[in-house]
Amino acid sequence: MKFIILDTETTGTKEADRVIQLSFLVTDENNEIEEIHDTLCMPPVPITYEAMAIHHITPEKIIGCEMLQDTKAYKRLNELNISANIMVIHNAKFDLEMLFREDFENNMQIIDTFRVLKHIQPDERHSLQVNRYSLGLYKKEQELINRHNIEINAHDALGDVVVLKLLLDYLLERYSVQDLLRLTKEPILYDKFYFGKYKREKIEDVIKKDPGYIEFLLTSTEQELDFDLRYSINYYLQENELEFKFEVGKYKGLSANEVAEQGDYDYLRWAYHNMRMHKGLKKQIGDIIGVAS
Repeated sequence: MKFIILDTETTGTKEADRVIQLSFLVTDENNEIEEIHDTLCMPPVPITYEAMAIHHITPEKIIGCEMLQDTKAYKRLNELNISANIMVIHNAKFDLEMLFREDFENNMQIIDTFRVLKHIQPDERHSLQVNRYSLGLYKKEQELINRHNIEINAHDALGDVVVLKLLLDYLLERYSVQDLLRLTKEPILYDKFYFGKYKREKIEDVIKKDPGYIEFLLTSTEQELDFDLRYSINYYLQENELEFKFEVGKYKGLSANEVAEQGDYDYLRWAYHNMRMHKGLKKQIGDIIGVAS
């Protein structure tokens, strides 16, 4: 078993984004370095200025470079692409998508250190560079670079791979390989939304105040709602039943059950047949007036 500790830099062209630098270390089962691979390549699309501002790879630096599939690094990565090996990436979803665009279909097991950190330190920052400092990894970089004669540039993929190797060392001191593989696959339980109209608000609170939004999210496709957020919403739904509320009218802000508690079944019957409303509210009203009839 070998670890393939990998990072890429890309053109930054969104849907047409392509790899311009592929870097990876091959380490043994004790995470000792055996091979170092680092290559720039010629992409089929231009590099955006926004991407250049991050990794500082300009068009001039890739003049004369091969297409990625023709590089020694890419060919070696394909040789290593077997199920016995483990690819280690920080935020694997992105890099695997970039490699897929380069006709690389991964067969290796995956340790995603980004997901692992979200599990083991949920209240901390999870970026590689933040943990480079918070975990003291930067103190060990120079010794590793000197020992293996690694040449890196600021913000490039190989520099991130060195940090990622040290992060893997840190994790392996505390967890087994099987633990890290398991944590990569397990869903992450969020307590708050991290995007959208309710960003930073607790999922449990939104379930209570805007069940229509929750139902909208749960009927979204997998591409629109990621695996972890869907899991988190369903987790909190187990303890909180969706209760839809009137959005207009004399009982605006009240649920069908709250109107029923006031004894106004005539209004519920009228609303059921005449008002435009969320289908979840209509179902709850139907259940009530069906029992009350």
